[in-house]
Parts: sequence; structure tokens; C-alpha cells
Amino acid sequence: MQVPYLVDMANDIGAFFASEPDMETAARGVAAHLRRSWEPRMRREIVEHYAAGGAGLREPARAGVALLAQNS
Repeated sequence: MQVPYLVDMANDIGAFFASEPDMETAARGVAAHLRRSWEPRMRREIVEHYAAGGAGLREPARAGVALLAQNS
């Protein structure tokens, strides 16, 4: 899957959780959604992208992917 598409999807998920007043709760929501809904290959690719600098990832998607990376 193309990384720009994964970044866009992660940012869309992050936008959903952005209304959460607590950033940590929002990040956990993003990470949980990625674990639950994305196939392993997609999760691996977005974590690799994050590890390489995560260009284009916005908060709270960036924070959610960071949590995902910690638990991978």
C-alpha cells in the first residue's frame, strides 16, 4: 500500500479523535483503531514511516502511531 494513502487515512482517524480534550486519550483512540481495523501490513508500513520521520502525520495521528510503534 502506498504510504501517502496510509498517512491520509491515519490523519482522518486522528481528526475524528481530535475533539478529545485529552491528547493522550486521543492518541490511545487512534492506536486502538489502527490495531483493530488495519491489517498487519498496513500497521507495519505506517510504523516504519513514523520511524523514518513520519512526514505528513498530524496530531493526534502521530501520537497514536507512536503508541502503536511502542507496542509492536
